[in-house]
Amino acid sequence: MSSEAVISLRNIGKCYRMYDRPHDRLRESVGGRLRRLVQPVIRLATGKTLPRPSYSREFWALSEITIDIRRGETFGIVGLNGSGKSTLLQIIAGTLSPTVGEVAVRGRVAALLELGSGFNPEFTGRENVYLNGTILGLTRDQIASRFNDIAAFADIGDFIDQAVKTYSSGMALRLAFAVIAHVDADVLVIDEALAVGDVVFSQKCMRFLRAFQSRGTIIFVSHDSGAVVNLCDRALWLQRGRAQMLGGAKEVSEAYIEAFYERLQGPPKREKTTVVHRPERSQITVSDQRLRYINQSPFRNDIELFSFNPSSLSFGKGGAQITSVELLDEEDRPLTWVVGGERVTLRIRAEAHTDVAGPIIGFFVKDRLGQFLFGDNTFLACRDNPQDLAPGNMVEASFGFAMPVLPVGDYSICVAVAEGTQVDHMQHHWIHDALQFRSHSSSVTTGLVGIPMSSIQIRAVNSE
Repeated sequence: MSSEAVISLRNIGKCYRMYDRPHDRLRESVGGRLRRLVQPVIRLATGKTLPRPSYSREFWALSEITIDIRRGETFGIVGLNGSGKSTLLQIIAGTLSPTVGEVAVRGRVAALLELGSGFNPEFTGRENVYLNGTILGLTRDQIASRFNDIAAFADIGDFIDQAVKTYSSGMALRLAFAVIAHVDADVLVIDEALAVGDVVFSQKCMRFLRAFQSRGTIIFVSHDSGAVVNLCDRALWLQRGRAQMLGGAKEVSEAYIEAFYERLQGPPKREKTTVVHRPERSQITVSDQRLRYINQSPFRNDIELFSFNPSSLSFGKGGAQITSVELLDEEDRPLTWVVGGERVTLRIRAEAHTDVAGPIIGFFVKDRLGQFLFGDNTFLACRDNPQDLAPGNMVEASFGFAMPVLPVGDYSICVAVAEGTQVDHMQHHWIHDALQFRSHSSSVTTGLVGIPMSSIQIRAVNSE
């Protein structure tokens, strides 16, 4: 990544005039023109200035945004609907001018904003490829030489020669992404586009974006904080048009999640509760037949565990508090080291400070980027055993599983205690990195985790 800024924004602001009634816009326009006509006469006769009537009010969609996005950087933008994300992207893409501030963009920008934006619905897909390619700076000969690749990437078949107004949203996305993927852009601007396509096309887009990261700059907007953490180096959190936080993608996403729950939760509920009990350990045993060989080699997955960190970054309403997090062996002894593939128990304890309704304890295992690898919670296992959890009561949840085989790197466990249901709940205490651990060696070289295989076979078969 270069230190050179390809996009520089200085004190950017965008203001819109808001009108309560449609005819107020006309009254303000006509009144302003009349005022300009008679003002010189009034000033000459009386020396006074006519007051300016206003039938509107100002709405600042963006205020005081200052950022530099470096060459080769993947930059994320998160925020709730109405926070100004799309407005900021349009200013960067050059389709919208700021009311105040300065914008400097170095290089060709290709933007995928609203689905179908830039497409003429009456034109065919083929015609729109040429139209959009021209807008993005390609010559007709350049577009013609790349058309087959664009059509193959979009993979919409004979619809390429049908009017775009007949396309589904997924087909429009395919064609729009295919165009921006073949215009030799220096900067790609992606606004929630991957939320619409099917899984095969979404994966194709992600492969392209990862390849593009090695040679260009990406600005990526998504409500999915996991996608932002996965792709981005840094991120900006917008709230009501202002920069709430600018920093590493993981730190910004964690702060955004915290604010999201704070916005949803409101005052604590006081309803009937379910005490989380310790579920019976599963009797199903999965043993990877290769482990006895791997565990005698340098490829053994040695994982070092660190102590529970109660002071790690956290948030919540405070009706309950996580007091301990441990990984235990099959004899319930705390572990400081574990080997991938071994059975372990994650034990989480919490103390209630108020009456807690429907307590749920859960966890996520995350990699160093903050991506959620796996996790679970107690809701389904414990919903048939209702009790009240009173202030001062301790609660314990245990999760038994085979430790996945982890690639070399740093990991952490995020834990939380909440009340309610899986769909509608209140977070009382969420700790982002409660328990950290490090994989020192591994047999896994691809993927996020390795799952112990119950059997692996290869055999020759006769062809018929």
